[in-house]
Amino acid sequence: MELSQRQKKILRAVVEEYIDSAEPVGSRTVQQRAALTCSPATIRNELAELTREGYLDQPHTSAGRVPTAKGYRLYVNELMRERELTDDETEAINRKLQDRVAQLDKLIENVGHMATELTSYPALTISAAAAVTVKRFDLIYLDQNSFIIVLLLTGDTVKNKLVHLPFSFSQNTLQRLSAVFNASFTGIGEEAITAELIDSAERAAGDTMGLTSVIASFVIETLATAGGGANVSGEANLLKLPEFKDPDKAHRLINYLSDAANLASLPGGTDFGDVKVLIGPENAALELKDSSVVLASYNAGDNMRGIIGVVGPTRMDYSAVAAKLSYIAGGLSKLLAGGAPPSGYGKLMIKGDDK
Repeated sequence: MELSQRQKKILRAVVEEYIDSAEPVGSRTVQQRAALTCSPATIRNELAELTREGYLDQPHTSAGRVPTAKGYRLYVNELMRERELTDDETEAINRKLQDRVAQLDKLIENVGHMATELTSYPALTISAAAAVTVKRFDLIYLDQNSFIIVLLLTGDTVKNKLVHLPFSFSQNTLQRLSAVFNASFTGIGEEAITAELIDSAERAAGDTMGLTSVIASFVIETLATAGGGANVSGEANLLKLPEFKDPDKAHRLINYLSDAANLASLPGGTDFGDVKVLIGPENAALELKDSSVVLASYNAGDNMRGIIGVVGPTRMDYSAVAAKLSYIAGGLSKLLAGGAPPSGYGKLMIKGDDK
């Protein structure tokens, strides 16, 4: 069913009033908010029709209406007004971005904290996974049962591991293994370290004790976890929201957000340039069924993109949140490219009207 302009105005008024109040919205409130000249009885009939079509819900017979996921989706796709950041907001974001440049290794995590401060919702940051390989191997002999594996990765990151074994080996054995690994395991990704390559290295080093497998396992583990990651900040902010007053519900969502694998597998949603919006049931995970996620992507260089986003109730102010995340992502892209954050107003272009 194609909604009339009046029905769209009423739906927009219900969504925006509910975002502000978190209380069911009645016909008189809709009339005032939408500046409608028709009677409350006409508005009630339209509210009933929007409820029958699944855009609104009525929690109790005598209560007003609240938006459904279908109602929020139409609002985000067609009715949400363009949102511009104020001078104060853009200045605050630029200042915070510049403050965090001094600690580049913590930049992505710190930007997540900033997104929480600006939106009051838990923030998700998913850094782009770079193509990480080993540049050099060092195997340091300690005694006949112990040695240290030292890996110099691309980006000049160093990883090491102390290995204790129940059998003895010589320093010469480690020297042969070091030569083999530097010849065959440098400059390749995790997927290239196959069983065949490990067997070939074992034969080349004359290793009959399984040291090759021990070293290769650490390399695979290191490469699998290097170069990208996911963080969440501000989880406790959920407890301040009326939708998450149930501690069990909040705890389940917090546990879900705390798992980096869950964040990294978030699906795409409706796309507005670099911003995606996922509403309630559109999220595949059961823990996110009553929540919405807004994600903005940033350019991390070398054709890689990272993600910054927030999760909150379906009642969130999508326009304001999306505009802030879009501006943060744009500033982050410029910083990672060696430039300066943008200046002036931040704006999110959303399809919609003001009729």
